[in-house]
Amino acid sequence: METDEFRIRGHVANFDDIVADIVARSAATRARVPMHADIAYGDAPTEKVDVFLPAKASTAHPVHIFIHGGYWRAFSKSDYSLVAETVVAAGAIAVIVDYALMPSVRMATLVDQVRRAKQWVLDNIARYGGDPERLTISGHSAGAQLATMLFQREREPSQVRAALLLGGLYDLKPLQKSFLKAEIALTNDEVAAFTPMKKQYDASTGVFVLVGAKETPPFHLQATGFARKLSEQGLDVSQRILVNRNHMDSVRDLGVPHSLTGRCLSELIGRA
Repeated sequence: METDEFRIRGHVANFDDIVADIVARSAATRARVPMHADIAYGDAPTEKVDVFLPAKASTAHPVHIFIHGGYWRAFSKSDYSLVAETVVAAGAIAVIVDYALMPSVRMATLVDQVRRAKQWVLDNIARYGGDPERLTISGHSAGAQLATMLFQREREPSQVRAALLLGGLYDLKPLQKSFLKAEIALTNDEVAAFTPMKKQYDASTGVFVLVGAKETPPFHLQATGFARKLSEQGLDVSQRILVNRNHMDSVRDLGVPHSLTGRCLSELIGRA
């Protein structure tokens, strides 16, 4: 029996099947949805985004950035192209972000990368028919933690109208005693610098904090604590429990427009 509540594979019986389905659906999305692949936002090989376009041409589409999870040390943008299905169905442009993986780099690099990817979107998305003033973001798991770095108060104006945070990690301290100690070895300095619970946020950004009902207790505790912190800082926060969903099928549902998670994403984009 799995005792580490952060080791997702040990708590999701069909983990590999869900991941395989996500990857297969993502390949189908890339084959079907109009896109511009591997656009550089920096010089490093991992500093690329994929841009997916809605069917209806426009010069002022809303824009949505998605940041994948994987405990900062797994997966890539191509694995999560399926999220674009819901985004383009909602009439928005989807920007799926890639970033380097730990432990080959440290977390400061990842945070810098996602911030520069966001700045690339603000500076360049108009070329693809997007309106940078109608920007929303989302992230799953470690990607939710990285997404919080894009609407912090000290970086105002964040220009992020709304954010969807799914199954996120908002207190990094407990991870130092998890299986990740051997895999990425978070330092005390990284925990202090990049724990979302320690930050101040842009009060103009609306936030959905989502967690699957079948997630392990730390994910529920962190979601509740972070939602409370954001509310105390004056943000408009909606906390939602995804019925009968775990850490992996909840993110697969982001690419299924009619699912509960997909409907939340569509609602978020509608705010822009």
